[in-house]
Amino acid sequence: MLTPWTEKVNPDLPHQEYPRPQMVRDHWKNLNGKWNCAIVAKGNPQPAVFDQTIVVPFPVESYLSGVMKTVGAEQELWYHRNFSVNKQERKGRIFLHFGAVDWKAEVFVNGKQAGQHQGGFDPFSLDITSCLVKDKNQELVVRVWDPCDQGPQPRGKQVSKPRGIWYTSVTGIWQTVWLEFVPEEYIKAIKISSDWDNQKFKVLTEVAFKEEMPDCEVKVFENGQLIARNMEASGQEIEIYIPNARSWTPDNPFLYDLEISLYRGKQLLDKVSSYGALRKISTGYDANGMLMLELNGKQLFQYGPLDQGWWPDGLYTAPTDEALAFDISKTKELGFNMIRKHVKVEPARWYYHCDRLGMLVWQDMPSGDLGNVWEQRPGIYRKGTDRERSAESEHYYKSEWKSIIDALSHFQSIVVWVPFNEGWGQFRTEEITEWTKQYDPSRLVNSASGGNFELQGNTIVGDIFDVHNYPDPVMPDAELFGKVNVLVLGEFGGLGLPIEGHTWQEKDNWGYQRFKNQYELWDRYQTLIEDLKILLPEGLAAAVYTQTTDVEIEVNGLMTYDRKVTKFPVDLMKKLHEQLYKEN
Repeated sequence: MLTPWTEKVNPDLPHQEYPRPQMVRDHWKNLNGKWNCAIVAKGNPQPAVFDQTIVVPFPVESYLSGVMKTVGAEQELWYHRNFSVNKQERKGRIFLHFGAVDWKAEVFVNGKQAGQHQGGFDPFSLDITSCLVKDKNQELVVRVWDPCDQGPQPRGKQVSKPRGIWYTSVTGIWQTVWLEFVPEEYIKAIKISSDWDNQKFKVLTEVAFKEEMPDCEVKVFENGQLIARNMEASGQEIEIYIPNARSWTPDNPFLYDLEISLYRGKQLLDKVSSYGALRKISTGYDANGMLMLELNGKQLFQYGPLDQGWWPDGLYTAPTDEALAFDISKTKELGFNMIRKHVKVEPARWYYHCDRLGMLVWQDMPSGDLGNVWEQRPGIYRKGTDRERSAESEHYYKSEWKSIIDALSHFQSIVVWVPFNEGWGQFRTEEITEWTKQYDPSRLVNSASGGNFELQGNTIVGDIFDVHNYPDPVMPDAELFGKVNVLVLGEFGGLGLPIEGHTWQEKDNWGYQRFKNQYELWDRYQTLIEDLKILLPEGLAAAVYTQTTDVEIEVNGLMTYDRKVTKFPVDLMKKLHEQLYKEN
């Protein structure tokens, strides 16, 4: 099953865009393209022969990888390629970056172990300077093991035997691999925060230096014009007041350009470019005393689709950057102002596209160690006990959740963190929720979307009480909870329509409710929205419709899995959704 972008993929040079838009340097080298690979039994040494060719960064099970083979928990996937480094590039430090590798990666450069990483959704970097040989040509080998649903690690909806709402496993490198060339003294990381109330950016830098701490200068540009600057010692938070500040909203997603430079005296040591947005997500009471969502101090009903981010040709990996942005653009065209990114983390460029296009994001933590989730179904209200997870399982979750928040904290489009979904592997709910709120107080926390809930008196842990119901819209008990939690319908709808010639399989496709044609589908959807509108005056603050696209045998999408057919009339749907925002 192919998408409109499948044939646009150059297997020698896929995904050539700069992969880290929140911190850009001029000197880098993309390592995507054709690598050698081998699938061998787990625990064996590096194979003598790499007998297949794989296109990175597409997972080995995908069509676009050129391999389309399942690896499984009993085998390992080995990658091999050579790369070159010239004299100019050797003047400082050389970093090897991986956008994401699922799940456990061990990296060797010229036979030396450069590092290891566990986690399928967070980026990692290795300083490989000491591993390089004098010769121009260098050897890179990556060993990957992924137990999929045979292990307790975060994995989202991947399973070894796809069925229903559970999809094909994803193994190996699935985001861009790249080299970055930096000076000996350099900016390691930046954190740009929005202080909307005081019209300021706050910039914190982490730097690598030799003896004396250098200074850091931050410049802010509006449409190419320098409007503000400040300099402080590196490692200190730098505040920059923005005159006549422009707020970021879905209707006007204004971005400021930033330039961060490292100085010792007048000597420029390093420089990176970035961007920022001024916005504030908070809660406030409406005229009826119900707690509601606010953006920049104004009440805003948030409505968007459940977005799983799967592709028939690339699985976890969009075929091109144009495709990656397409789902966001189409969602906006259909009149949504929010996306719930469901139990998956996207490449940094996806969030950049949300920033620049004006799309609010609710970010799920990928689920794992689900236990007996197969028999669970979402309900209007569930109060249950947390799952017992091993120390190893808890460590995997906590470590990766922190790394995901660190990696995504820059993107101001993200306004809600969602640690758990429907009780899938849910554990230590109060602890995880409170930690998330304290670690990132700039965003709201939805402790368990449609899951089990921990009560503190009559209050749900976290900012949001979120229920799921299919297909019709419902809401939590407003009288009991509406004055202490934001009330949300975290999933509903799921209206299914298979489009002939655009399905993953010819028959036995699945939807929460099936329809014969697009006219029946549209008629039923309009009824759902009319019923949803009734709940808004009662205190419903947000809703999530299932879902952006069909995924494998699920046919609940606004679009088909190949993105070739939009099942709903775009202009009419946008006008219908505008009524939801007017109600507030």
